Amino acid sequence: MIEMHEHWIFEAKDYIDSYLDDPIDVAIILGSGLGSFTDHMKELKEIPYEEIPHFPTSTVEGHEGKLIVGKIGDKNVLIMKGRTHYYEGHDTSLITIPIRVFSSLSIKTLIITNACGGIRDDLTPGSLCALEDHISFFAPSPLRGKNLSDFGPRFPDMSDVYSSRLREHAIKCAKELDIDLKTGIYAFFAGPQFETPAEIRAFRTLGADVVGMSTIPEAIVAKHCGMETLAISLITNRAAGLSKNTLSHEDVQKTASKVQKDFVSLLKNIIETL
Repeated sequence: MIEMHEHWIFEAKDYIDSYLDDPIDVAIILGSGLGSFTDHMKELKEIPYEEIPHFPTSTVEGHEGKLIVGKIGDKNVLIMKGRTHYYEGHDTSLITIPIRVFSSLSIKTLIITNACGGIRDDLTPGSLCALEDHISFFAPSPLRGKNLSDFGPRFPDMSDVYSSRLREHAIKCAKELDIDLKTGIYAFFAGPQFETPAEIRAFRTLGADVVGMSTIPEAIVAKHCGMETLAISLITNRAAGLSKNTLSHEDVQKTASKVQKDFVSLLKNIIETL
């Protein structure tokens, strides 16, 4: 386990704060193939991750590695255009530093998006799914080690990691746009290899509806920090063993690009009407 030092968070916070003219209303993490959302923002400022002290940088195609400051409607928004993953070799306490930084900037609302595989029969490629809960057996806790008591308690409650209030708001916004937003439970898989058919059968038995390689570490830390989190998954493929297709990251990106229009419209509506 790599020890994270609290001063790293505040050094990154001070650097980002120098770019901010107003308090941020919402922070957003964009998943694979969803980076074009920032094209719909106003008054943009870009901060490459490598310029931010102690900020983890991504090595995955489709994750540009930029922090974007701007507006959606009248809301001030801070967007992670790309994220880092556990499978890239980072400890979960390090890949969640951005969430700690957002909390130190007094941001109370977090929206996480991801691209993932569908397990439940109705979660086919192109579907959108608001997360109700998660299964994190394969995600080492980002809260291991010394508790950062300035952010939250040693043993945080995980009953409502994904805000029921925000999820109901998202469902209402989707209905207004005639978008079918389903709900489900996300299972974390460490990766970077895709899951085996046997593993998917096990996840299904445990109650998982979708499976992916991100989101849960960030959501746990956001809960620890007292942030309210909405997570929406874009189903880009049927999970292993549920179709005849060979799984690939290229296909994930292609499917994401095909349904970006609906996803962008939904995110904009959610943010503008918060």
